[in-house]
Amino acid sequence: MELEIYGTDGKSTGKKAKLNDAVFAIEPNDHAIWLDVKQHLANKRQGTAKTLEKSEVSGSTKKLHRQKGTGGSRKGSIKSPLFKGGARVFGPRPRDYHFKLNKKVKDLARRSALTHKAKDGSIKVLEGVNMSAPKTKDFVAMLKAFELGTRKSLLVVPTKDDNVLLSARNIQGARVVTASEVNTYDIMNANGVLIVKDAIAPLEATLTK
Repeated sequence: MELEIYGTDGKSTGKKAKLNDAVFAIEPNDHAIWLDVKQHLANKRQGTAKTLEKSEVSGSTKKLHRQKGTGGSRKGSIKSPLFKGGARVFGPRPRDYHFKLNKKVKDLARRSALTHKAKDGSIKVLEGVNMSAPKTKDFVAMLKAFELGTRKSLLVVPTKDDNVLLSARNIQGARVVTASEVNTYDIMNANGVLIVKDAIAPLEATLTK
């Protein structure tokens, strides 16, 4: 597969980049994508939700009224779940939502996600993104050149570049990652994927081990 190479102004450079079909043109496995996205979101959960049960609620344990003869229901104490401010029955407890997913499944999911984006024409290859200093204005201009100004975008760079990261930090929906950090959720969540030409080789190497 070959794609046009663009400058940051959105104009074609006349060159083409060759992409590995084993990464960008496979038979997509949607179930692998679902598993990887599910794991990504589950691993981000803190799992610290907690409510008080009857033994943990502060309050008197005095019996409110006699057991029988009142015509009403039996009530053990003011901490009963039936009363406002009382305990909660079977409430959430702290738990760990993390679960394991095989590396081969995760790699298949990323290749499938990239294939979907390539088929949709949502992947653009950039000649490079060179910033001598953090410039949010320049980063916004680049996104607008690719019609991603108000849409979610993913920029894949070969190595960490603080100027690029700082330029995109305050832009809602914009995400910058290195080739080794690309994950299925970011790919599927983005309306457009911009890949710097020099990031293609390390990205393909990561996903075809």
